[in-house]
This record gives sequence, structure tokens and C-alpha cells, in this order.
Amino acid sequence: VQLVESGGNVVQAGGSLRLSCSVSGLPLDSYVLGWFRQAPGKLRERVSCIVGSDGRTGYADSVKGRFTISVSNTENTVYLQMRSLKPEDTADYYCAAVRPGQYYDCSGYGWFQYDWWGLGTQVVVSS
Repeated sequence: VQLVESGGNVVQAGGSLRLSCSVSGLPLDSYVLGWFRQAPGKLRERVSCIVGSDGRTGYADSVKGRFTISVSNTENTVYLQMRSLKPEDTADYYCAAVRPGQYYDCSGYGWFQYDWWGLGTQVVVSS
């Protein structure tokens, strides 16, 4: 199993980025996928999640209305479209996957419950 993030960059506040997570070894329609971020000196935060089988999503309050998570089952890739970026969005972003079944809402899964992780991609938002 391998998860590889890409798309991180330096962008000005108000700008947009799309992160991609290419997944191999897992059929995305059978798992819950999540995007997390961690800024220096801060705890890892779940940004968004999606249930691969039916597309149900969850978002952190800090990104609702600005970020959109999606899955391409044909490409086996998870995307995170980020708009109206703010300096406080600066962090390393990680994608992860967990076997579903414990919670109906993907937001119920804590970061420690995810089984597979990518190495991350860095997003820097300048003011």
C-alpha cells in the first residue's frame, strides 16, 4: 500500500491549490480517506474526510466552505481543492486511509485510527 501526496506549493493568501493523493494497493471505494495537516508546533488536525463507497464527506469548521474533498475511483486518487487560502492554512498536508465500519460519519475516525499514511506535501500561504 502506498499513498503519495502532491500539489503543495507556496501561494498568496486568497489563492487556491489542489492537492492530490495517489493511492496504490487499496480500492478507494472500500475505504474512508482523510486529509490531515500539521503545522510546526501544533497538533495534527483532520481537515476533511470522505467515505469512498458513497461520497459522504466531513470537514473541519476551519475549512468548511473553502475546501472540497473528492475521490476518483478510476484514477484511485483523492483530491483536496483548497480555495480562499489563509496564512493559518500553512502546514504539511497528509492523506490517509482507514477501513470503514466503526462509524457512519467519517468524521468519527481520529487520526490515530487511520491505517495508512502518505509522507505529506507542504503548503505555505503567504500574507
